Amino acid sequence: MNESNQVIRDAKKLGLPKMLILGVQHMFAMFGATILVPILVNSYFMDACGEHPTRGLTVAVTLFCAGFGTLLFHVCARMKVPAFLGSSFAFLGGFSTVAHLNTGIYAGMSANEKAAYACGGVVVAGLLYVVMSLIICLVGIKRVMRYLPPVVTGPVIICIGLSLASSAISNASTNWFLAFVALAVIIAFNIWGKGMFKIIPILMGVVISYIVALIMNAAGFTNPDGSAILNFSSVASSGFVGLPPFQICKFDVTAILVMAPIAIATMMEHVGDMSAISATVNKNFLADPGLHRTLIGDGVATAFAGAIGGPANTTYGENTGVLELSKVYDPRVIRIAAVFAIILSFIPKFSSVISTMPTAIIGGISFMLYGMISAIGVRNVVENKVDLTKSRNLIIAGVIFVCGLGFGDGLTFTIGGTSITLTALAIAAIAGILLNAILPGNDYEFGKNPAGDSSRGVYVMNTDSDEEKSEEAE
Repeated sequence: MNESNQVIRDAKKLGLPKMLILGVQHMFAMFGATILVPILVNSYFMDACGEHPTRGLTVAVTLFCAGFGTLLFHVCARMKVPAFLGSSFAFLGGFSTVAHLNTGIYAGMSANEKAAYACGGVVVAGLLYVVMSLIICLVGIKRVMRYLPPVVTGPVIICIGLSLASSAISNASTNWFLAFVALAVIIAFNIWGKGMFKIIPILMGVVISYIVALIMNAAGFTNPDGSAILNFSSVASSGFVGLPPFQICKFDVTAILVMAPIAIATMMEHVGDMSAISATVNKNFLADPGLHRTLIGDGVATAFAGAIGGPANTTYGENTGVLELSKVYDPRVIRIAAVFAIILSFIPKFSSVISTMPTAIIGGISFMLYGMISAIGVRNVVENKVDLTKSRNLIIAGVIFVCGLGFGDGLTFTIGGTSITLTALAIAAIAGILLNAILPGNDYEFGKNPAGDSSRGVYVMNTDSDEEKSEEAE
């Protein structure tokens, strides 16, 4: 696309056709991961409720939220940051938990109703981004990060991945062969892929394993339980043009306490992605337009998505890889990709084809995704040199692990006649933050270990206030 291998910051000089092609490339980079989130979430509700949500949390709604959320982000970030917002995997554990709630108002509740309450929690999580951006503006990022050191965020992220492990096994067990094919393809493209194919291993895993499923289905093969590998009944009845099945969110304290704490991890992810994009395009977006503006953009996009029944959004590293590959850094190209995603959301037949994805393929992909989530948490701990020989750090990490993995059904209590359930991940996050604040010996200093903070994704250069800088000089 760029034969001279020079950076292009104004894509208009490439011409409209090349800009459109670049936009399609960005759309495909985010596509596999983005559409996988509603597919996975639907599998949770099917397992818990015996039915899929028919409104909200669908492929069509997810694509619309990703596209429109990206445009909202660009407005908030003053059109300067070449970032695409797709579905966040960090909230999968929260959706799974809400789907399996069966106490209080959730007893016997339909999948659509549970999905609406889960999305209400997503709205609150998005609003927490806005609150965090205001706090950063008031006190500076260093003071904020002191309460979110690697000894807290690392184990919480590990718990998010491990809490989903049983779901991966359950889905894969419906057809182990297809699950293995999906996993093998992802590994192959991730390790040996070249160019664009190395950036989209998840999409290739989905496409190739689905082709294998088509061949097996045509040849008369079935799943071990005798069920058909593919079912196209919904495809025939769907139209070519139609509105995505939006759903207005609902609010309940229990669902909010399930979803909202996850924002702690996703805000760290956001800062990391902004750092990565800044390094890729050689512009400090954490300073201009500023971390507070990008956080607000991500938060507004997430809150909007939850309000209309979509999953939480987050900035996508896949698209950062495309930026590095193409050397075209113009945010206009990202906005073109966002428009393409919105257009696809209004094609019901496309969404119906996606929804025929075999559960086993989802399981095979989950093997990689859920494991990688936990591995990222481990990396955060290791690369930030968290000293687990210190009793303080060992206590914090240990309590987080036990809370995150031990409270299978959460902790239910009643306040003012209202039944409230704290999930395992919520308990783990709260316990970690409180212990870190209470126990003496907190020696974490943001910016002291630039290499570790950078790998963690939270190293920010030249963004602190003059006041903070003068304090350091003293």
